[in-house]
Amino acid sequence: METDFLVIGSGIAGLTYALKTAKQHPDMSVMVITKTQADETNTKYAQGGVAGVWDEEKDSYDKHIEDTLIAGDGLCNREIVEIVVKEGPERIREIIGYGAQFDKNEQGEYSLGKEGGHSENRILHHKDVTGKEIERALLEELKTIPNIRLVNHCFVVDIITQHHMGYLVTKSTTDITCYGVYVLNRQTNQIEKVLAKITLLATGGCGQAYRTTTNPRIATGDGVAMVYRAKGRIENMEFIQFHPTALFEPGVSPSFLITEAVRGDGGILRNKDGEAFMERYDPRKDLAPRDIVARAIDNEMKRTGTEYVYLDCRHMDKEKFIHHFPNIYNKCLSIGIDVMQQMIPVAPAAHYSCGGIKTDEWGRTSIQHLYACGECASTGLHGANRLASNSLLEAMVFGHRCYLDAIGKIAKISFEKNIPDWIALSTMEPREMILITQSQKELQQIMSDYVGIVRTDVRLERAMKRLDLLFTETEELYRSAKVSPQLCELRNLISVGYLIVKGAQFRKESRGLHYNTDHTEKSPLLQNIIL
Repeated sequence: METDFLVIGSGIAGLTYALKTAKQHPDMSVMVITKTQADETNTKYAQGGVAGVWDEEKDSYDKHIEDTLIAGDGLCNREIVEIVVKEGPERIREIIGYGAQFDKNEQGEYSLGKEGGHSENRILHHKDVTGKEIERALLEELKTIPNIRLVNHCFVVDIITQHHMGYLVTKSTTDITCYGVYVLNRQTNQIEKVLAKITLLATGGCGQAYRTTTNPRIATGDGVAMVYRAKGRIENMEFIQFHPTALFEPGVSPSFLITEAVRGDGGILRNKDGEAFMERYDPRKDLAPRDIVARAIDNEMKRTGTEYVYLDCRHMDKEKFIHHFPNIYNKCLSIGIDVMQQMIPVAPAAHYSCGGIKTDEWGRTSIQHLYACGECASTGLHGANRLASNSLLEAMVFGHRCYLDAIGKIAKISFEKNIPDWIALSTMEPREMILITQSQKELQQIMSDYVGIVRTDVRLERAMKRLDLLFTETEELYRSAKVSPQLCELRNLISVGYLIVKGAQFRKESRGLHYNTDHTEKSPLLQNIIL
């Protein structure tokens, strides 16, 4: 198969780019590949909303920029922050133009929410399912574009570079080039090659590296792992954001998210004794940035010997709560919790990767003809900690910027015809699927126990030793068994786990989402860690 523009991933970042390139070049082909259904993305599970300066009488670009820089704890790229904040409102208007509906107040104006780390109300939302509404609007728009081909149930195994043509490719190779991808067609169980002039990775996050996560099961860090194998640049993977308030349900995965907007509307965190504890940790109390709130909850749980704390919404207006958070209200009710009568048990869960594939201001990676945007990319916006509701904004802005850069280059790029077919290392089915499933459980336990909210040098060293063994075992299995999505996801998660641990070992300080009790001070000299 050949396509001019290839998009891996069907979330907000990938679909924004696909729609724009297809409309700009109706004579060219655009292919979007997703490993399950088109709407099964991290975007779909984003509850809170999208941040943007909307009310310019009360808010300003400078305020949003400053809030983002403060949350990022000194590691944001200010130029990128300014780009995203200033270009964001126009991208939001485009999404509205596609049909996305955001909540309005009685006066017909957009109802703007407030979340942790924000100094003003600037969050546009659709009840508590904002991401799902945006995904719906984008997919509806996609149906109207004839030159976009949406391919479901195809798992991308690797991006194709000179390495697959027999050339030696190392980190020092300056002209690594992407020619397309190898995909496992889940309906035929055959590995096929898809050649492309330009490829965009919009593969989402890696929350499944942890035992407790708000991410869907598809979030296995595929894009980051593929680029790392292709000798591309990865940065800042140690900054894994734990959402402070996931609904505590033992044994349930993924965890149900209790959006930060609940605290924005007045929800209060309390420990097992009913004490509102956040005032002891930060003057912003329950609306401090997520890294601070997650560490505070972690400390309260350890101090009191409990597995969760409580989110108290009992004082909030019932009618307004049900209107704004209908899914949360019904979910809690389904497990016997009436949020107007009882407090919600919550605990932190792995939520968002602030690092990823290193890109420049146009979404270009270190590999030629390969772009990345969305959660799999490290653009420089988030620094050491993401400001709430900046992720959907970033995805839209960089989907647009990738499109602008790509359409200026596509005419000068030709298909590489000398690409070999995939060479199967083995055609044998895995004898025991437990070898894969158990290794993934081991990985998640290692990452959760040793590389969580609070870290130490000893824990990181132990995690690396365990990961080395898992890597060796899994590579042996990969060489001896037929390729499957489960095996590929395990390989990718192990690579992601390694990158998180390695970045954490290099960072001899505590900053943002990375907190190491052996190095509690910030280092003025330490910037981005590139692997």
